[in-house]
Amino acid sequence: MHPLWTVAEAVAATGGRPEGLSDGPLSSVSIDSREIEHDALFVAIKGDSHDGHDYVEAALNAGAAAALVSEDWFKAHDGDQLIVVPDPLEGLRAMARAARTRSKAIIVAVTGSAGKTTTKEAIRTVLAAAGRTHYSIKSFNNHWGVPLMLARMPRETQFGVFEIGMNHPGEITPLTWLVRPHIAVITTVAAAHLEFFKSVTEIAEAKAEIFLGLEPGGTAVLNADHDYLHVLFAKARECGIEHIVTYGYDAEADWRIGPPDAAGARTFARVMHGADVFDLNLQVRGRHMVANATAALAVARLAGVDRYVALRELADFGAPGGRGETTRLGPPDKPLLLVDESYNANVASMNAAMEVFASTAPPGGQKVLVLGDMLELGPQGAELHQSLKAAVLQTGAAKVFLVGKAIEPLIDALGEDLVTGHARRIEELAEPILQSLAFGDAVMVKGSKGVRLALLVDAIKQRFSAPA
Repeated sequence: MHPLWTVAEAVAATGGRPEGLSDGPLSSVSIDSREIEHDALFVAIKGDSHDGHDYVEAALNAGAAAALVSEDWFKAHDGDQLIVVPDPLEGLRAMARAARTRSKAIIVAVTGSAGKTTTKEAIRTVLAAAGRTHYSIKSFNNHWGVPLMLARMPRETQFGVFEIGMNHPGEITPLTWLVRPHIAVITTVAAAHLEFFKSVTEIAEAKAEIFLGLEPGGTAVLNADHDYLHVLFAKARECGIEHIVTYGYDAEADWRIGPPDAAGARTFARVMHGADVFDLNLQVRGRHMVANATAALAVARLAGVDRYVALRELADFGAPGGRGETTRLGPPDKPLLLVDESYNANVASMNAAMEVFASTAPPGGQKVLVLGDMLELGPQGAELHQSLKAAVLQTGAAKVFLVGKAIEPLIDALGEDLVTGHARRIEELAEPILQSLAFGDAVMVKGSKGVRLALLVDAIKQRFSAPA
């Protein structure tokens, strides 16, 4: 098997200058000096809070074969085992383009206002059963995460699955030009990042930027269950895209989902595509999870994966951490049921998560709901937080805790008597929440990543992991 890169290939791709460096294999590409593999290439990216150049020595000492550094830094520090370029981030992008150019893989790109990561994971799960699959880890979907994931793509890859995110107009365009997908998936369009957009229509137009990089003859795969499908269709046609596939609960969807049924932790649904019928049996709860899985079915068909392989793999698919992962803690006969939705939140994902929680039965106790701010909603933030009232009441939660400043209008909507506790910071409310919980309860934790509700999730796991 060929190495991921050689020094000579990295130099050629970046147009860099080797200093104190001979040719040899590069096993991986990393921007984190704490996660260096032997013979890795360390890319010294300058971020908002850290400059990777400060960790060049640590990376080389940890076993990196070379470091990609800037000309300015080299002039001030000198050194060996270096590839010198004007800007390491641009050098990483150049390697991403080279990796994409040499690849013969079928490439899938996923974006959307909600469900990106879960859909990406469902797609890669299905494709991995059919061939060597490379995919974005975690949510590496931004201006450095996408080129990093591309630069890490082995040349033998058969399928590549990349997540593309944005919170400003124009951010998807350079990323989709790097990825150049054969299949572009948009999971949904909803009110998210409204701080940076005038309307949800503008959000739809920004998501549609993914079409700009679609390879000739490629296919757009679109969720039909939102009010902005016509915007996506119009943008796709502007880009000359002829192949558009829709999926969802809408009666006109190409991949049409029937009413789902839940039993325990599993969800069952029938999906119709032309004359074909697919019976989904999922290890997760929720209508939105069925939609995510259906997107994976549509992609599998386009990628030439056998339908039975796809259905088999989806049957074992579970929700990623922080996105609906459900854990039973403590004694088997009366556990604490923890639903971890702490990674992110917008109106669509909040309502979807609470719909699932509404149908969740506690193992013997009561329901507890912990909600955090939905961030980056701009002037409509107060109204959108208040709009959660009906979903909160529908959950049947006996206790409701709210975390953050932006969510305070929901207190007014619910009434103070219905809110068990509120604090601006999770550190102030964690202990009262922990003391309110007991084995037999079901607790769901949901909020934007910036509210740091993952701290509470970790604390709950630590407190209740042992039997009472």
